[in-house]
Amino acid sequence: MEKQQTIKNPVSLAGIGLHTGTNVTMTFRGAEPGFGIQFKRIDIEGQPLIPADIDWVADTNRGTALCKNGVYVHTIEHVMAGLAGLQIDNVLIELDGPETPILDGSSKPIVDAILKAEILSQDAIREYFIIPSVLTYDDAERKSELMAIPDERFRLSVSIDFDSKTLVTQSAQMDDYAEFADQISPARTFVFLHEIEHLIEHNLIKGGDLSNAVVFVEQKPSDEKLESLARFFNKPEVKVNGSHTLNNTELLFVNEPARHKLLDLLGDLALIGMPIKANFIAKRPGHTSNIAFARKIKQLIKDEKAGKAMPYVDLSKTLFDIHQIMDFLPHRYPFLLIDRIVEMSDNQVVGLKNVTMNEPFFTGHFPDNPVMPGVMQIEAMAQVGGILAMNSVDDYRLYTPYFIKIESVKFKQKVLPGDTIVFILKLLSPIRRGVCHMAGKAFVAGKVVMEAEMMAQLIKNEGA
Repeated sequence: MEKQQTIKNPVSLAGIGLHTGTNVTMTFRGAEPGFGIQFKRIDIEGQPLIPADIDWVADTNRGTALCKNGVYVHTIEHVMAGLAGLQIDNVLIELDGPETPILDGSSKPIVDAILKAEILSQDAIREYFIIPSVLTYDDAERKSELMAIPDERFRLSVSIDFDSKTLVTQSAQMDDYAEFADQISPARTFVFLHEIEHLIEHNLIKGGDLSNAVVFVEQKPSDEKLESLARFFNKPEVKVNGSHTLNNTELLFVNEPARHKLLDLLGDLALIGMPIKANFIAKRPGHTSNIAFARKIKQLIKDEKAGKAMPYVDLSKTLFDIHQIMDFLPHRYPFLLIDRIVEMSDNQVVGLKNVTMNEPFFTGHFPDNPVMPGVMQIEAMAQVGGILAMNSVDDYRLYTPYFIKIESVKFKQKVLPGDTIVFILKLLSPIRRGVCHMAGKAFVAGKVVMEAEMMAQLIKNEGA
């Protein structure tokens, strides 16, 4: 069980905002468990708080911006990546301007500052969300593809392809948070020279500088263009040599651009509001697609908490196979309706039923439109619950579970041949005197198909 983390001492960083050109001081302060990450605009009356949450993302044009009640915080992705990479859960970030400082264009200064402030373990458990099934997002216009695969740890891999001869196709990955500080956080933001004119025209990169971004050059610009760039960047001269970057900027890593895109993705995913366990694979990610995918995950979390989506279950595991189930339950063909118990604790059990066309009830329900009867779904759910009840007594072979009550039954959608039903049941109260009161949900393809409350009692067999 991992503990939440904050910082022990306050620490400040000062610099210029990339797009606004505003000089700003950013101060990190420790916060209580459950506080999360929040920004405070101390330059505004009332010092409003803006939660670092996907629900408050207002803009993804060349960066990620938050807005609450008309108060903005721009270009937060490098800050969020630094905090996420160090697994900081709770911190208050004070800003005396509208944008976080760009610093050197990476997350390394943030990481260095946080480490200097010292990471503090808190007396609260960190709660993760595990992606329950493969989740995808495609953006055809931007040629972006993102995927999250169920995994019991957090991993990221990114590939980029800009159809460029200068910036070739490349990839980067992070398999463990321990890699972030040295291998990912130093990767700087980058831009193509032909994009700079567009950014300038749209009143962006007022704080841009060759010290906080890598500028890739595909075609050598004219002397007039170089002179104009020198004036904009306030440099004696701007030139292009053999590295295809302005002023021959040296890359820190061969795949530094891909590492920076991974950094951006990490920062944007941190806005989901809780750490995620999944294997993320991204092709040509960008802030717009990152945020859209993060919103999809946030909605999945909300659906799971509302009982509308199935929580993560490792269906590859087997706790009890069919033979062990038959040892617990007296049911036999054609009324043994579960195939496997996946997991079980003191108050919860998960089992599944593979629905095939060979089920005897399909003979009459219905010959030309086979649908699993609702009563059979209830019975299958009860058998899963029966395993939990029978496992609560040592001499379970001396008992048989009998229904006492069924209520609050709802059928959400049809169950058809070829479906696999996952039953998740939780105790509503401790088992006493053999009485077991449970609430259960049945899922197919991650969606609720049926739910019910049921009560059963273990009755000792005659002659036992």
